[in-house]
Amino acid sequence: MINATEEEETTYLNGIKVKLQFAVEQINKAVAKISTTLKQNKQDYAESKTEMDIVEKAFVRQSISETAASGENAILKKKKLLKLKSSPYFGRIDFIENSAEEQKVFYIGIHSFFDENDKINLIYDWRAPVSSIFYDFEPGDAWFETPSRKITGDLLLKRQYRIRNGIMEFMFDNSLHIHDDVLQQELSRTSDDKMKNIVSTIQRDQNAIIRNDSSAVLIIQGVAGSGKTSIALHRIAYLLYKFKDTLISDNILIISPNKVFADYISNVLPELGEEKIPEVSMEELAVALLGKGYKFYGFYEEVALLLEGHDDNVAARVQFKSTYDFVKKINQYLAFIENEYFSPASLKIAGVTIPSSYIAERFKAYSRMPLLKRFPEIIKDIIKKIRSSDKHALNKEAKEEIKESVYKMFKLTKLLELYKDFYTWLCKPELFKHASKLMLEWSDVFPVIYFKMKLEGIAPYNNVKHLLIDEMQDYTPVQYTVLSRIFYCKKTILGDINQSVNPFAFSSAEVIKNVFPQADIVSIYKSYRSTTEINELAQHISYNPNLIAIERHGKIPVIKCFTNDKEQLKEIEYILENFKQSSYQTLGIICKTQNQAAVLNAALSSRFRTCLLTDESLYFSGGITVSTAHMAKGLEFDEVIVPFASADNYNSNIDRRMLYIACTRAMHQLTLTCIKERSAFLVLVHR
Repeated sequence: MINATEEEETTYLNGIKVKLQFAVEQINKAVAKISTTLKQNKQDYAESKTEMDIVEKAFVRQSISETAASGENAILKKKKLLKLKSSPYFGRIDFIENSAEEQKVFYIGIHSFFDENDKINLIYDWRAPVSSIFYDFEPGDAWFETPSRKITGDLLLKRQYRIRNGIMEFMFDNSLHIHDDVLQQELSRTSDDKMKNIVSTIQRDQNAIIRNDSSAVLIIQGVAGSGKTSIALHRIAYLLYKFKDTLISDNILIISPNKVFADYISNVLPELGEEKIPEVSMEELAVALLGKGYKFYGFYEEVALLLEGHDDNVAARVQFKSTYDFVKKINQYLAFIENEYFSPASLKIAGVTIPSSYIAERFKAYSRMPLLKRFPEIIKDIIKKIRSSDKHALNKEAKEEIKESVYKMFKLTKLLELYKDFYTWLCKPELFKHASKLMLEWSDVFPVIYFKMKLEGIAPYNNVKHLLIDEMQDYTPVQYTVLSRIFYCKKTILGDINQSVNPFAFSSAEVIKNVFPQADIVSIYKSYRSTTEINELAQHISYNPNLIAIERHGKIPVIKCFTNDKEQLKEIEYILENFKQSSYQTLGIICKTQNQAAVLNAALSSRFRTCLLTDESLYFSGGITVSTAHMAKGLEFDEVIVPFASADNYNSNIDRRMLYIACTRAMHQLTLTCIKERSAFLVLVHR
């Protein structure tokens, strides 16, 4: 066996580093040469373009463009090599095919490395077909799929390394617990201001999700801390690798809950050597789809109103519009108005009579068009028929008369009028109410977009070939219905029903499948983020019988009650002082409402450097963060403080979910503080 001992492995590693450095130097020379060539070509073009014909100019411009592209590719390759220099590989497998006589050794890293001198692949990309053996098998019978066939054989050795800054810190050999041992060490590390890649600790069930390239729609239901977002991003990286000839980063779109979360996950794909993926929030998408003339309150305002306003009427409106049955009712109404609201009548224009039967026939002829888009076509047909009969041109007044007459044949022709009429048709007019200043409530935004889509038409996003939707539980069936009609591509949808922040508007995987019947649902039950002790507390707050917490022990969460706000603030300041002296990198103070977060942040900011997250925030910066549970979703912190965990602050169903989300952000340490009496949701938790 080659490189049998740690000493031999270290020698081999040093040799790989030399080869990588040589490759970097060669690229530096190539880039310098390309730069010189590009500069000279541009200069020659500037000096000679007046003497060139169109064909020559086009040829030179294309040559300059190709040279620039080769330079960019070389720089990208250099970035990958520099990353490999720090950590060339994390795994090794020795594999012998059933039909072969000699075993092959495969070192597996975040990128591949081909030695141009020896013409040999020294490092295999973690996404390569053979690399799946590392994630899926222990020593013994093993196999992997290639594009052409299934290769079976024997896995003789499985070895895992941690290499940082070019130094081997450890290696594990032929153990059934290789992944668990390394995983425990990785999980015990402190958090950062960016989500990291997990290529060295991908588990078998995670690998199956990542390498799933057949599902048209894949719904991932994962418990808190299961790594579902990271898995989804690694799946995107895998798809970009496998389908690199037909899929690029610009063909993928991420729908993320807010800009802070988008910033937090922004480093994963670049770490994996892929370009940054475009992202958009549902609010931004709504603005693009509705166009000018519509204003609305967003999801953040809706949740805040439900948390702080306690308005039963608002809750009733939100709840009614958040079911799949609501989508069915919209479709029934749209079918009804098509059959009942159009009353064709005969027209007499310029001495020519257009019978109602002709107008009715033309209305049906355009049945594949959005309803309100049919009228301009009917008007064109009427004008054409009159001209063919009368042989005279129609003046402007006659054309306006035709237009006005045709539109009057339909009961209502304005989008919002029809949307409001929908609730009258339901005999529930109280369920539509403009928010202040004629702004739409968030629960009305996507129903209106759906009306617009069906009545006026909305162009699909044909450039998007894969859509990733995170925090799936916070979106309603009508929102998914809209997404299904503007994105005809494959989709990855992920979330956790237990982390919905709005008890009146949420979707489970099964509900989403109503919109996407072809969807495959996978569930991830193992939680990696929090210690066993923190997970036990979270389970008391909101029990999930399917959750499997990885056994990693730490400090028992602490609940402290005080007689007043001043004492509570003093305790929080004490915890922050200790945090500054600790090895932890991130601490989250997670409140229920934005007002609580703002007040507490103001009280702390004179002594501590804090960052208050709001719906306007763009970045997650680490350190001490003050946030609501809503804004903190998807984030994780070394240490978490949950203030105001009192009986009068956390008592409703939505409060329970907020408290659960807040506590499950903690990786290593959790403290809850309250005034007088702690929340009843904490009744089973030891003091």
